[in-house]
Amino acid sequence: MHIKATLAERLQAAFAKLDLDGPALIQAATRPEFGDYQANGVMAAAKKAKQNPREVASRVLDVLDLADIASNVEIAGPGFLNITLNKTYLAQAEPGAVSPASPQQTIVVDYSAPNLAKEMHVGHLRTTIIGDSVVRILEAQGHNVIRQNHVGDWGTQFGMLLTYLKDNTGDANEMAASELADLENFYRAAKQRFDADADFQERSRQAVVKLQAGDPDILAVWQRFINISMSHCQDIYDRLEVTLSPDHTMGESRYNDDLPEVINSLRKQNLLQESDGAQCVFLDEFKSKKGDILPVIVQKSDGGYLYATTDLAAIRYRTSHLHANRVLYFTDARQALHFKQIFAVAAAAGFNTSNASLEHMPFGSMLGEDGKPFKTRAGGVVKLAELLDEAEQRARQLLKQNNPDLSPEEIQETGRIIGIGAIKYADLSKNRNSDYVFDWDQMLSFEGNTAPYLQYAYARIQSIFARGDIDTRSLPNQAVSEDEAERRLAVTIAGFDDVLQQVTQEGYPHFLCAYLYELATRFTQFYDACPILKSEGEVKTRRLVFAQQTAVTLKRGLDLLGIGVVNRM
Repeated sequence: MHIKATLAERLQAAFAKLDLDGPALIQAATRPEFGDYQANGVMAAAKKAKQNPREVASRVLDVLDLADIASNVEIAGPGFLNITLNKTYLAQAEPGAVSPASPQQTIVVDYSAPNLAKEMHVGHLRTTIIGDSVVRILEAQGHNVIRQNHVGDWGTQFGMLLTYLKDNTGDANEMAASELADLENFYRAAKQRFDADADFQERSRQAVVKLQAGDPDILAVWQRFINISMSHCQDIYDRLEVTLSPDHTMGESRYNDDLPEVINSLRKQNLLQESDGAQCVFLDEFKSKKGDILPVIVQKSDGGYLYATTDLAAIRYRTSHLHANRVLYFTDARQALHFKQIFAVAAAAGFNTSNASLEHMPFGSMLGEDGKPFKTRAGGVVKLAELLDEAEQRARQLLKQNNPDLSPEEIQETGRIIGIGAIKYADLSKNRNSDYVFDWDQMLSFEGNTAPYLQYAYARIQSIFARGDIDTRSLPNQAVSEDEAERRLAVTIAGFDDVLQQVTQEGYPHFLCAYLYELATRFTQFYDACPILKSEGEVKTRRLVFAQQTAVTLKRGLDLLGIGVVNRM
């Protein structure tokens, strides 16, 4: 149920009848006394028409057709329209339902993208879970979503790793997965050898040349290395319940054959200039503070390619082969200039053949209590697997303290769901543009805007049904609110679809988190004001329906964030 869109459409029709020019701006009311929704577009339309806003609002009200939607519409202030929804209209909302988007689009989402030379660490968390939550919602809306895990699986570092692997196994073709059991230590040891041994450096460089030239033997070893590295990543994805699979891997190596063509195409269009031996693209729109044009380097002086070259090849592939309407990139905010430049070069070179909307979705950093990037106590990078281990262990300890009646099996599984959910929600509930401080106590709290609070709200509703021996399958699908607390809850339940629309348009999952927190809070207010099991007859049935609708919406919303629910906590 797209309430905002429906109200905006009706308001726009009223504008047309009065020859008013301007957008029909609809937003949720900030306070209950202002109704449920506010129409703010009247003042802008009146200003364009050089007329009194309140008089225009009065004329709009005369022609605005909301009889089937609103029980009351009144003018407020200089020209706002406060809209209170009709309770019969509210009852038509299907809890947790997602309306199909129109138009349906092909949307490529680039997220996670770990470096396969190393294990995944906390720096990969935000891109992975923010991207995945947006993917889930886009798919629920019916879009054709194509996941792209643009992994770092190519380049000079792999020559070093493959050479080190061969030296340590005797025959690299006979390598065992155990050699790569700890990728971080393996990489560190190879780097130390590379820095200290000139002969090893030279052999590593030769390995890179062979790799890039397509030597079948070294390619076979490289592929096995990649497979083992990706299995480490897949373990993390599975634990996080992220929807990425090996089928979604589209690493840097996949574009290797197209890189010379990218350069040739730029050269044919006279977009290349040589600078200190490197091939660069200079665009007037990118200048330093001194006024110098910042180059986009696409080929190094030694003939090697860069991230920019690969990203341009990826745009060509995603628009010409995948026919994307939108391409969303979930990467660190520090790459903002890089993507602005890449998008601009792609436009200048005509690489965006489907005229797709190329959208960088940047995010801030996860910080420690000291306000610096999150590290281990020893100052090292925190491995993602170890972070998830600790989250589950802390959640299980809390469960043992708070609910000793749970069986060991329940504590094990419930602890996993709560721990992983707490990690994910603590991140997703923050504006992705912002840095945030990692705080175990806050994220595992059963109070405030946290996953455990929402999961507890869901479990609380299940306990109501259990205590009352209620078979929810026997409940009606709809209920018409009679009490104000019921009506406020019904308004919140009906707003689910609008929030999802906002998330997918702007790429901000925290909007959904804020909505779910409001829903859980609204249910608590309803529960306190409206006894459920102590009521009788139609009143009891109606309130049970609202409880069930809340549970369905909470579960659906958390699922779209990639977070599970439990029946007992």
